[in-house]
Amino acid sequence: MLLRQLEYLVALARERHFARAAATCFVSQPSLSAAIRRLEHELDVPIVRRGRRYEGLTPEGEVVLAWAHRILAERDALRQELSALRGGLTGTLRLGVIPTALPVASLLTTPFCERHPRARVTIESLSSADITHGLTEFELDAAMTYLDDDTLRHVRRYPLYEEQYVLLTPLDGPLGQVATARWAQAAALPLCLLVGRMRNRRIMDEFFAADGAVVAPAVESDSVAGLYSHLRGGRWSSVISHTWLHMFGVPEGMRVVALEGPTHGPRVGLVVARSEPQSVLAEALVEVARGAGVQDALDELLRAYLSGRDR
Repeated sequence: MLLRQLEYLVALARERHFARAAATCFVSQPSLSAAIRRLEHELDVPIVRRGRRYEGLTPEGEVVLAWAHRILAERDALRQELSALRGGLTGTLRLGVIPTALPVASLLTTPFCERHPRARVTIESLSSADITHGLTEFELDAAMTYLDDDTLRHVRRYPLYEEQYVLLTPLDGPLGQVATARWAQAAALPLCLLVGRMRNRRIMDEFFAADGAVVAPAVESDSVAGLYSHLRGGRWSSVISHTWLHMFGVPEGMRVVALEGPTHGPRVGLVVARSEPQSVLAEALVEVARGAGVQDALDELLRAYLSGRDR
């Protein structure tokens, strides 16, 4: 049994298509199919359900796939540990990040790359469910996600910050000169918000409802960048997580207004799988996270915007 055969199987399970799996492995489809057939012969079990197209894995194939993930993860961990002994980490750190935490991912990845210049980082914007899957299947080394996610199993959690919500509104708008505003007042503005399926938005809806308001945004987006592209026009307001200020700041002609009532959301942190051996790259990121001071940096930034020092 060759590691390459296991890589092909993992790619096939991920892509659910022989041709796409072969393309991601940079081999021909016949070569990939032949390698998996040899693996079935060596293990003496059927692995793939075959019809006119890929139909999934057999029960035996699911067991082989789970072992393939473990074996390949241990191979990667061995390479990382040996590279560290040779004078510095190499390899690629695979980091999954929920969309609302993407603006602050650089607070970890930048010092990580400065400390380990021979290592690389790939960042994927993923839902909480996709992050759970990626950690379970060893497709991610670490993730930035909500720490109260009950689907996360067998992981270590390292708190980074707590989401805090503020109003971003035009200076010449109805709330442009107030010190604080109620959620119900914000709901009456022309708003652009995240789409309802995103957890960040669901939390905000609860806060609006607690103040007796039902919010009906004119514009909805599934990305922070999509929101900010509208805010720069000076027509719209938005309720945002204070973390977004780190990356996008405050558009010209707008200001940050504190909200009265509930403003704190869930904690976001770094999570890594509890596995043996541990990913050396993930452990290196954990060390960076411990000294990054993400919460303090974000709180100071928010204080500066609320006081007007960064206008």
